[in-house]
Amino acid sequence: MPPEDDQPGKLKAASAALNERLNRLTGGRFSGWRAAFLASPIIGSALIFSVLASIYWLLIASDRYVSEARVIVQRTDLVANVATDLTAILTGQTTNNRQDQLVMRDYLMSRDNVIKLDKELGLRDHYSAWNIDPFSRLNFGSSTENLQSYYNSRVTVEFDEYAGVLVIRAQAFNPQKAEEISSWLVSEGERFMNAAEHRLAADQVAFLETQVADLNQRATAARQAVINYQNQEGIVSPTGQAEAIGAIVAQLEAKRTELQIALAARKAFLVDGHPQIVELEEQIAAISEQIDEENARMAAPQGGRLNTKVEEFERLVAEATFAEELYRSALASLEQGRVESTRTIKKLSIIQQPSLPQDPELPERLRKAIIYTLISFLIAGIAQLLTMIIKDHRD
Repeated sequence: MPPEDDQPGKLKAASAALNERLNRLTGGRFSGWRAAFLASPIIGSALIFSVLASIYWLLIASDRYVSEARVIVQRTDLVANVATDLTAILTGQTTNNRQDQLVMRDYLMSRDNVIKLDKELGLRDHYSAWNIDPFSRLNFGSSTENLQSYYNSRVTVEFDEYAGVLVIRAQAFNPQKAEEISSWLVSEGERFMNAAEHRLAADQVAFLETQVADLNQRATAARQAVINYQNQEGIVSPTGQAEAIGAIVAQLEAKRTELQIALAARKAFLVDGHPQIVELEEQIAAISEQIDEENARMAAPQGGRLNTKVEEFERLVAEATFAEELYRSALASLEQGRVESTRTIKKLSIIQQPSLPQDPELPERLRKAIIYTLISFLIAGIAQLLTMIIKDHRD
């Protein structure tokens, strides 16, 4: 085993041999580069970084294709009451679907949608494929949180406030996958919006079914109360009977008035006690007695007469009619709710179909290479300036 004192010499000899070989390969320029780097290591590091960044962006970075779709969420029930959107008024928009489109945007970017998209289209497998450069691909075996973060960097769903359009842009490493992702997002967004409406309509139908059953029992009980009252009192309609008694009293009143006129005429030329006068007076007395009896049937100070029965009967009939109207209204609402729970309530109007990209839109290779070069030299220049200031202060 060689002594430790010979180690530095051997390292220097090996370094000299390596430098000589590199000089032969580069035509003697390696020594110049090495000297320049040793003279200004900060600038040299920036140069190396910019060269490596340019090599990556120009030669290594994987192509990314972008598929774009533009849609509008619209309701098919044109008579639906829509709340006034103050923001839309202030921005000059006339569409009433802004809230629906914002809800759809949040869902398409949500964790649940990412998990479903991964199951349907193999999102994780595509983004972590081996042929994608290491800096662009998703790490193999990443968690759901990492997948969602990566998804948010590759897929954007933005609401264009000016045009009132939802813009969906999906990036993938081949054009077919990009189109497949954007198409799936469009169809899934429409399914989600209608599923939400259908769930709400189903809840309303369940509530209305309960209300219809309760109101049906109420209407049945109200009708039965009317029948029971009729059977108890032995009359079909106290109101009709009261009207009939009123008509009889009116006829008797008219007859009594006629007899009173005749009596007055007889007294003008006949003496009291005359048979005709006595007869008329007896007829008038009988009619008056009959009128009193009929009026007694209609009302009495202690109650329990026909007027009380009329009031009770009319109250029962009114309750039965009201319960019947409520039942009919609830039944109509139930039928409408059942229709709403099955039909398509919201429809996506596609302004631009999901596109099949022909050329890679990303990365912007030359632009990224220039930006990284400028940033590296800018940082190097600042670091060099700070180093010179520190040296001046030390001197």
